[in-house]
Amino acid sequence: MGDPKYPSRVWRKPKRPLNYDFMMEDLNTLGTYGLKNKRELWKARTELSRVRHQARSLLALRQEVREQKEPVLMKSLVRIGLVKEDATLDDVLNLEINNLLDRRLQTIVQRKFTFKTPYQARQAIVHGHITIGDRVITVPSYTVNIKEESGIELSPRFKIQSSAPPVEVEVKEEAPAAES
Repeated sequence: MGDPKYPSRVWRKPKRPLNYDFMMEDLNTLGTYGLKNKRELWKARTELSRVRHQARSLLALRQEVREQKEPVLMKSLVRIGLVKEDATLDDVLNLEINNLLDRRLQTIVQRKFTFKTPYQARQAIVHGHITIGDRVITVPSYTVNIKEESGIELSPRFKIQSSAPPVEVEVKEEAPAAES
């Protein structure tokens, strides 16, 4: 265990950060999903790497041990919505970063409430305008479970500004000026 004041990092940098093709792919992903910085992308990649490592280690185990431990991993991935009920470990190994980023609250809110950009959805979340059930969630990277997805709503205190009703202005007619 470590010192709680100095927690361990939950992300790893890429091994070759200056690879041009890799950088362009990262920038495209950042813009598509509205991520704040590359660290958010690295966190998602590290989480995906952890899940895939668990699947590879399960494949290396004996069949009896594997039958006990595999349902635990698969149940957690099904609950999050990364794989289907009848998925195998091969499906887990085929997961991509987009599958994980699609389960973020920011992405789901953008698609559900048709915000124009992912950054608008991020702002609505950070400002506390999104609720899941009766809880206000202010973390855009929150991973949404399948059960929680139907409970995502706009907060009752969030009012979308619509166009105000037209104001009637009285026009006073001036008397025509006398011609001289």
